[in-house]
Amino acid sequence: MSSDRDMVRKGLIFSGLMIIAALFFMGCKHEPEIIPGSETNNTSTSYACNPDTVYFRNIIQPLLSASCAYSGCHDAGTHEDGVILDSYQNIMNTADVRPGDADGSNLYEVITENDDDKIMPRPPASPLTSTQINLIYTWIMQGAKNNGCEECDSVNVTYSGAINTIFQNNCVSCHSGSNPVSGILLTDYANVSALAQTGQLAGAVTHVSGYKPMPQGSPKLPDCQVNQITKWINDGFPNN
Repeated sequence: MSSDRDMVRKGLIFSGLMIIAALFFMGCKHEPEIIPGSETNNTSTSYACNPDTVYFRNIIQPLLSASCAYSGCHDAGTHEDGVILDSYQNIMNTADVRPGDADGSNLYEVITENDDDKIMPRPPASPLTSTQINLIYTWIMQGAKNNGCEECDSVNVTYSGAINTIFQNNCVSCHSGSNPVSGILLTDYANVSALAQTGQLAGAVTHVSGYKPMPQGSPKLPDCQVNQITKWINDGFPNN
């Protein structure tokens, strides 16, 4: 009788384990789907680009790095007013960014100031454009997430759709106004295409030895953006 009970008990345990395993595999996805908007403020997440989303790693970080996070301003070494804008964590910890509340965020307040003593970037640096300010506003209102996207078309490249956006977000802050860095303006098609004709643009963005790397003082542009610029140059830098 004892052995019969043991056999029944073992059979019930085995059956239970099989049911649990079946439920596990039914609910398991070997390729987890990342749902846009599911990322938290402390988690770095990437997925296919949504044109209605402003991504931190693709847009906001390069913009702040080029405009603010340099020596003498808000890099880790200078940290003017205790603000460091060289990474997501430093931005969130020091720039008083309040997710979903742009008007209550110090980062947004200083870039929209009318007082020359308070506005950032500080004169004689050029202020952010209305487009750049709106990007920061939208990013904060969308939750100020540490997000990014990986979709990038380096085949169908246009000046208006890709190249101008890259330069506006990464270069115009230094290469605009009455005293642009190295005397180079990159504010419009005429300026950018003129630089492309000389070969300096390709050498700078690909960090070829002998050329001054761009963006200055920042990491190299993402490979896809470099490929987009290279493709556009090789296509004869059309104004498309």
